Amino acid sequence: MTESMIHIEQMTKVFYTDEIETHALSGIHLTINRGEYVAMSGPSGCGKSTLLSIIGLLDTPTGGQYTLNGREVANLNFADRSRIRNQEIGFIFQSFNLIGDLTVAENVELPLTYRAGMPSAERKRRVQESLERVNMAHRMRHYPAQLSGGQQQRVAVARALAGSPSILLADEPTGNLDSKNGEAVMKLLQELHDEGATICMVTHDPRFAAHAERQIHLFDGKVVAEGELSGLLAEVEG
Repeated sequence: MTESMIHIEQMTKVFYTDEIETHALSGIHLTINRGEYVAMSGPSGCGKSTLLSIIGLLDTPTGGQYTLNGREVANLNFADRSRIRNQEIGFIFQSFNLIGDLTVAENVELPLTYRAGMPSAERKRRVQESLERVNMAHRMRHYPAQLSGGQQQRVAVARALAGSPSILLADEPTGNLDSKNGEAVMKLLQELHDEGATICMVTHDPRFAAHAERQIHLFDGKVVAEGELSGLLAEVEG
């Protein structure tokens, strides 16, 4: 039996600014099963980054239900969201989000320092293992500025892995990389998926979306079929 990792029903997100309502998400239904590799794509402003932020508990929906790993999480308070995010979710961002005055090892260890009761020796072991998985253990005493973009993204992947998350969320993980480094990061994500990782990736690049086993297309805050997306985009461009 397939186990649901993420289950979303009728999710909405409305932003209010100067009496203007912006409907970023308009009734999203989505299920991601444990071990799946899912790519979310769609035109700029379609809601994919908003949806990823809510899945990652960085933001809250205006309405609807969201179950993560069997627990309803849509309306948790800030402290509970932070705790579950730290324990369950690994993030890989387009801009790497490494801290410049921390070494590679310190960057990877940082999220683990917020895990109550985790001994220092366990943190160090996880840092070592996750950097070895991305072939960056030999750079653990270097600083981000001493690394290439591709190397920085590998460190960001190691940081996400160190917490043994239930799901990896990647927001345009190749967006700041050249094609060679982009392909290398995609290969790494594929290897992690082959080892059992659950991955949800936002990408605008159809070449990279093709790496996933399932693609979800968004348009105007709704999930649409691939053929429907093509038609809608043709209308907009026409």
